[in-house]
Amino acid sequence: MANTGRTIIRRAERQWGPYDLEGPEQPGWGLIPLSYERGPPQRSGQGTYLMKIPPGGETIAHDHEGYEDFIILEGELIDDDGTVIRAGDVVTYAPGSHHNSRSETGCSILVVEWFRQKE
Repeated sequence: MANTGRTIIRRAERQWGPYDLEGPEQPGWGLIPLSYERGPPQRSGQGTYLMKIPPGGETIAHDHEGYEDFIILEGELIDDDGTVIRAGDVVTYAPGSHHNSRSETGCSILVVEWFRQKE
């Protein structure tokens, strides 16, 4: 049999864990790490995870050290400048960007955090 290197994660079979990536644990939020490695000192702070924000949830204002790409899977997110990001929309935050977001409806997001390799 061929070694595909594939991992399949069945979302319906995984439980949401606590979300605390911007500081203290956010009650009612969820996190499912896929390939994500928590940041230093032991890990890279890069990878992919699923994030769930409950209705009325708001992120803690934060800075991006590297890139963050995400796609809204369900619901919508409103960035601090009033921009509404809907299901199916893809967003990229560049290193050095600062923001916070909220969701009136609740939403689920696929997030990829990464750093460009230095040449």
